[in-house]
Order: sequence, then C-alpha cells, then structure tokens
Amino acid sequence: MHHQGQQTTFEERIMIKELASTGMKDATIAACLGCSVWTVRKWRRLAQQHGRAGLSSRMGRPATGELSSVAVELRTRVLSLRRAHPGWGPNTLLAVLRSEPAWQGRPLPSRSRVAAFLKQAGLTRRYQRHVALPQPSTSPPSEVHEEWQMDAQGVVQVKGIGQVSVINLLDRVSRLKVESCPRAHTSQPVTADYFLSLRRAFLSYGLPQRLSLDHGSAFFDNTCPSPFPTRLHLWLLALGLEVVFIRVGRPTDHGAVERMHQTMSNQALVGQHWESAEQLWRGLDTSRARLNQLMPMRALQQQAPLQAFPQAASSGRLYLPEWEESLLDLERVYQYLARGRWFRPTHQGVFQLGTYSYRLGVTYEKQTMEITFDPQQVAFVCQPQGPQPPVTVAAQGLTKANLMGDLALLLQLPAYQLALPFFVEAQRQLALVECLTGTTW
Repeated sequence: MHHQGQQTTFEERIMIKELASTGMKDATIAACLGCSVWTVRKWRRLAQQHGRAGLSSRMGRPATGELSSVAVELRTRVLSLRRAHPGWGPNTLLAVLRSEPAWQGRPLPSRSRVAAFLKQAGLTRRYQRHVALPQPSTSPPSEVHEEWQMDAQGVVQVKGIGQVSVINLLDRVSRLKVESCPRAHTSQPVTADYFLSLRRAFLSYGLPQRLSLDHGSAFFDNTCPSPFPTRLHLWLLALGLEVVFIRVGRPTDHGAVERMHQTMSNQALVGQHWESAEQLWRGLDTSRARLNQLMPMRALQQQAPLQAFPQAASSGRLYLPEWEESLLDLERVYQYLARGRWFRPTHQGVFQLGTYSYRLGVTYEKQTMEITFDPQQVAFVCQPQGPQPPVTVAAQGLTKANLMGDLALLLQLPAYQLALPFFVEAQRQLALVECLTGTTW
C-alpha cells in the first residue's frame, strides 16, 4: 500500500480518472492500483476540476532533490553502484551498502527514496502501462479448419544439411498436418519464413477461420507493455483470419502442434540424410501426405485425418497468391486498430510504434504519449502527458503492398530470375515464386 504523498505515474493517473468515471469508489480504485485512498482522491478531484491537464501536475520533494538530506558520500556511492551495475534495483543497492563497513550501523534511506533518487538521476526506465492486444472471444473449435496452430520447432541437426528449424501448421479438430516448412542454417525462422509457410498452407487447403500463435517476436511485440500488432498479424487480419495468442507461459495450449513437431521429426529427420533443404522439403511433403491419408491415429479411432474428416481436404475459402491483393481488406485492419491503445515515451520528440518512427517535434520531448487509432483518417491520435493539444499523425505501413511484402513485388514481374549463388533469402523467394501460377523463372 502506498503512503500519502507517494508519486504516481501519468498512466496510473489516467487509470484513476477512467475508473472514477465509471462510478468506482476511491477505496476500490486504491485497492486495484495498490496506492492510498488519499492519492486516488487527489487525482480524481484534479481530473474533475481540470480534466486531463490536471493529471500532468508534478509532485514530490522540493527542488533540492531526492536524498538531499543524506550525506553527499552516500548519494555518490549509490550513483556509482548503479552505473556500474545497471541491473541492480533499490533493494540490491541497499543490501550492498549494508555490507560495506563505511555504512554499517548508519541509517540508510528507504527503498522508495532510493528509487525516487535513481529516477531523478535518469537511471531508470520510464514506466509504460500494460495494455493487452485485443483478441476475439473464442471457444474450443468444433469444425475442421476453424482453428490452425502454427509453431516453429527447435533446432534439429540434420545429416547433410546441418541446423534446421521446421515451421509446422496443424488443424486442431481434424489433426490434419497442414504444412511443414524447413528453414535451414538458422536457429530461428524470420518473419518472411512464416509468410511463406502460411501461403503454401493456404494454397493447399484454403484459408482457415482462425490462427493460434505463441508470443514469438515474429507474431507478437514482446518488447513493450502495450504491444502493437506485427505486420504478419495485420496481414492475417486483412485476409479475414482471426488471430489468437496462447497464454503466457502455457506451451500446453499448443499441445497438438508440439506433438506434430515430434511426429514430423521422427518421420523425416531422425536418422535421415538429405542432400539439400529442397529435398528435405519434398520429403516432409511426402511424409505429411502419408500421415494425413493413411496413418491411423488413436485420437481419431484408428483413422487417418482425411479418412475421419474427408471435408478437411479444403476449407472452402480458396486462396491463390495472384488473388491475395484482392482478398486483403484494409478496413478489417482499421477496425481492429481502433480497438487498441498504446503508450509510448518520446525521445527528441520521436516515438516508435511497430517498426515505424513518428516525429512530433521537440515540444513533446520526454513525454508519455497515449495513442489511439482513427479509422476515418487512417491516423494515430497522440495525446501528450502535458497540457499540449493532441497531435494526429498519418499511419505508416498500412497499405496492401506493405502488408504483402515480397509477394507484392514478385506479382509485378512477368518473369523472375534468381541470381547465383542461391542464398537463404533467394531460396525463400524461389519457393514463393513456385507458388505463383503461370510465373516463369
């Protein structure tokens, strides 16, 4: 529980204002946020009297600064320890000070005062409020191609090739093994590899209703408390797929595709020798066809997936790479983004959202911006922490060409030829070109 006079962050004050506007009592808000009732009452009243501008008020110790009443030597020592060990927090710093002869038996400041001192010295990261990505409400799938699971297997050493990571896709209801895409000479597939895997899967079985993903960096902005959807995520939304993420720390949510990793590894990797990644891919395709058509499964009453669910041969939502641009509907992306909210700090008047930088100017330096999306203007509305008016900036990257990536470029070419030698990127492009009906290379 915080004490009266405890500092709050701008995001916490926004939360106080929003919860109070719903009629929630001060004591309940204090319990939710872990602060005192007096703190809640103060910021609720300021918000009622001055609106959002009242939330930017500064509070704390006088201009003399934090730890101004302790010995200069102690402040110097705290700064020295923190700069030498950026990962040490206030508790660790105090523990080290207590172990040093110079400070044994002498009163030391509290943890909160040390934390405030570090913040004042610019040695802490600015807090960013946690806001989850919007997700559709779902129930366990009951129909074929209602939900696919996608995941990359950990690195496997394959004779003749070396390191290989296989991206597997599986239909959750029918247990149909939709795709197995090997990525050679890498410990972690990149975003373009997942695009290729999905396009091949769509070409074979059509578009599913929903795709389940983990929190890998290609799918999820796992570096920020208020994550922005990745390009892959937005592309799937534009194609009309729902995207869901498994629970953090719950790999069992992907139990079916995890079992597929083991199955495909036993079928095509363990004890096998392949001359090239292309031959391995063909071998994985052959193994998948055998497993889907002929291999009985105990979970399916000793039938193969396509025997138990012959309708799984197609989702009914046909896909061709040549059709992709017309299948993309950006309005789906706009409506999804309109449900989100993001908090970003500015540095030299610039903030990062997704993979793009947005410049607001030095007027907005060192502020936390509350960002929402306006689908009518296709723009982000940025509300600063301070009294300045909100700023609207045009959204970047929300075009069909940007979402399609490599395919958008390849579809513009009547013929495609790869330069020698074939590196990893060239091999990925070659596999993509082979998906294009009527394209020569």
